[in-house]
Amino acid sequence: MKKNHEIRPERRTFLKAAAGFMGSTLLGGLPFRAFAQASELAPPDRCFVFVYFAGGWDQLLALDPRDPDVFTPERVAETRILPGYNLITDARFSQRPIVPPQRTGAAPSNITFGPAVGDRLAAHYDLMSVVRGINMTTLAHEEGMRYFLTGKRPIGAAARGSSTATEVVGQMAPTVPIPSIAYGVESYNDRYPGAANALKVSRSADLLLTLSASTRALDSELENQLRDFRGQPITCEQAAYGTGGVGNTYQTSRGQIQQVLSKQLGDSFRFELAKNEAVRTFYGLGTSGPYDSAAGRAALVATALKNGISQCVSINLVGGLDTHFGTQTTHATNLRTGFDALGMLVDDLRRTAHPSGGNFMDHTTLMVFSEFARTPLINSTSGRDHHLCSSALLMGAGVKHNTVFGRSGDIGMAPSLVDLKTGQPDPNNGENILPEHLIATVLASAGLDYSITRVDPLRALLT
Repeated sequence: MKKNHEIRPERRTFLKAAAGFMGSTLLGGLPFRAFAQASELAPPDRCFVFVYFAGGWDQLLALDPRDPDVFTPERVAETRILPGYNLITDARFSQRPIVPPQRTGAAPSNITFGPAVGDRLAAHYDLMSVVRGINMTTLAHEEGMRYFLTGKRPIGAAARGSSTATEVVGQMAPTVPIPSIAYGVESYNDRYPGAANALKVSRSADLLLTLSASTRALDSELENQLRDFRGQPITCEQAAYGTGGVGNTYQTSRGQIQQVLSKQLGDSFRFELAKNEAVRTFYGLGTSGPYDSAAGRAALVATALKNGISQCVSINLVGGLDTHFGTQTTHATNLRTGFDALGMLVDDLRRTAHPSGGNFMDHTTLMVFSEFARTPLINSTSGRDHHLCSSALLMGAGVKHNTVFGRSGDIGMAPSLVDLKTGQPDPNNGENILPEHLIATVLASAGLDYSITRVDPLRALLT
């Protein structure tokens, strides 16, 4: 065997690089663990969507409304709550909370929505659990977002732990081309192999670039060295690097890439193509991209799940919610854009049959959240500031439907102490609902290990 000093420096450098290169990435930063091994892609039996509303949403307009006949301006010194629905100047918005009409075959709605939610999403009340009174424990945007992504309180602004999507993929090991996509949101992995990492994109063009065949060939010298690495007699150093299966990993990953490119997965997200006309029409998209609107993002989520491309999609669906200044109408309009897109996504998943039976919503769990809420009082600039007490929405598989869990207080919408077994107020022995309780609930809803959260799930929300 050759001694280390006899191996050419450039080959030693290549081998060391290859040890990380092979096992981590060959396509646009995407780690490959398992691409679809069947001849046809198949949707996972269980899918997950994590939907982020960026900026801190107004719960009075969204998931935790109040009756304006009770919480009047005359009582504001007592209640510290001002719904302000009469200040919305757009006729599309009700000046009262929304109680959706009873859905055929379902019980009447137990959930009341704020005016910004709109009829399209509210019509799916029979698939929802609304969790109110969540204590975010922070008023900082980055901290609140990272807290909800991981279920762990950040250290300062630094995230701790893995994203929930990473936990799902790490535990379930789905055999789909891109197990996890993170569109416009951060993603973390602190304990799983690189295969559990999300493909992170900030716009639809990034995803298309990743999934499309490159017009540039792999550097010929690198390609030659890769072939040489597989074909030459094994040296001591090569054996050391090959112990982890570097050569086999390269060969397998190369085949997987070719398989993905041959399936032309990128075309699934080119909504301007004639074959995608039905998607374009359903989501009200134009005949040319980019498709980065809220509706376009919703279409991307549905496409990734329905075509068996991904198991988890984490997406920043809408922003513009940090409205300290301006009018109630501005915030309500931005919220409605997101909720309408979410309603279209649920419509689509609900109308589409899943290969395992039922429809895609029967096999998909959604969690919808923001980093915190807005104050229940309007400030001197006609806006609302940051508020600790927020809400979240769970939908679909594994969770109870048409259910409200927890509450915010009738004075200043403070987080209420509740019995975590029932969701009912318990001011003497109750506890705060925290983001980690929802993360544990999402994991438990699929029978996954939630011990990483160090709390029990909200069992009253589990089917």
